[in-house]
Amino acid sequence: MVFSIHKHTILLGILALALVVIISMTFGRRNGEVTSSALQSDSSKSTSESLPSSAVTAAESSSASSSTDEMRAVWVPYMTLDMSRESDKSEQAFQQKFDKIVETAKQNGMNTLVVHVRPFADSLYPSAYFPWSHLTGSTQGVDPGYDPLAYMVQKTHEEGLKFHAWLNPLRIQVNQTPSILSEQNPYNLYRSKEETADYVVDWENGKYFNPAYPAVRKLIADGAAEIAHNYPVDGIQFDDYFYPTDKEDFDQKAYQSYCSGQSEGSRLSLLDWRAANINAMMTEVYQAIKNVSAQTAFGVSPQVNLENDRKMGADVAAWGQTKGYVDYICPQVYVNFNHPVLPYENAIETWRNLVTQPQVKLYFGLGLYKTDSNADSGAWENSTDVMARQVEAGRAAKCDGFMFYAYDDFLAQEKQQEVANVVKLFQ
Repeated sequence: MVFSIHKHTILLGILALALVVIISMTFGRRNGEVTSSALQSDSSKSTSESLPSSAVTAAESSSASSSTDEMRAVWVPYMTLDMSRESDKSEQAFQQKFDKIVETAKQNGMNTLVVHVRPFADSLYPSAYFPWSHLTGSTQGVDPGYDPLAYMVQKTHEEGLKFHAWLNPLRIQVNQTPSILSEQNPYNLYRSKEETADYVVDWENGKYFNPAYPAVRKLIADGAAEIAHNYPVDGIQFDDYFYPTDKEDFDQKAYQSYCSGQSEGSRLSLLDWRAANINAMMTEVYQAIKNVSAQTAFGVSPQVNLENDRKMGADVAAWGQTKGYVDYICPQVYVNFNHPVLPYENAIETWRNLVTQPQVKLYFGLGLYKTDSNADSGAWENSTDVMARQVEAGRAAKCDGFMFYAYDDFLAQEKQQEVANVVKLFQ
């Protein structure tokens, strides 16, 4: 089944959590300081569609709409922030671009921005672990002379919105983006030594970190803690990219090394072993963030399809049912009510039943980008109220809010009626 839950992986998660507690005791930060030792060593809208049965309770929906705690966020992807194609790459030009983002988000009822600040093992802020991003308008590793993240957090808070820093934990390069990797990129630092060369992997058209190694997981955790320590962000979020494949060739050396130290009866399968690696990374990131800023939320936005999540090592059942992994989960429910495989109502019910840990909030990611398009075999064509009905259904399912992908779609002329119908629910 598409939505089958691998309950045995929850046990793996608990074991990984215990492992990371031991690791954090060994490598813990003191007095909020962050170390850099990790780098030194080593689907059709139809006018005949009725409201889903779970959304017919108008009183419930109205009550939820007035809640000041409801998450109403928009994702701002790295493409929106890209200054490399702009004729004016100055600090002022960047600030003007971001000012427009904040203004548009407020006008459309948002209370939170989820901004892509580290998409490719690079950063839109000065970092002890990652080189400057090429998105500032120059080559990776070149200081633009200002701090984009500092301005974005300040401006967002000044306008009364919250700011979540969006990170891709394992991706370094895809399809020659970025075209040049800095000499100080962790990829080049790891590859420069034989003993750390396997910490990164060349796979098909990309380059990735290998989370099988404790030093790599520590790098990812330190990088997240660095943001929480240096900036008053309200949250840090990982997106849906973990292992880029379920094929065994990706990390064969590391898996064979693991297997050689285990008896046949206690040896984890490849997918379970990978899930344990990601679970260990998630718990270490969670603890690293809390060590420096207890109020900063750590969240994840996995794919809606649980089988896809499992193939990439994302043990979402453990994350939603065990304390110490995340503060929130936001599955990307980019499907319509009449999707032939994953109908929206079924999807949100599955995730509502999956996320049971009281301290883990459940948000639904909604695919604004698909509205009035031919996506999913035309399931979204001529749509005007799919997003609004999905918000109502989500509220009836007692989720904690919504995140919309993506910012630029708020500006698309053909989506204005969809957007307007959603905004009404946020007033």
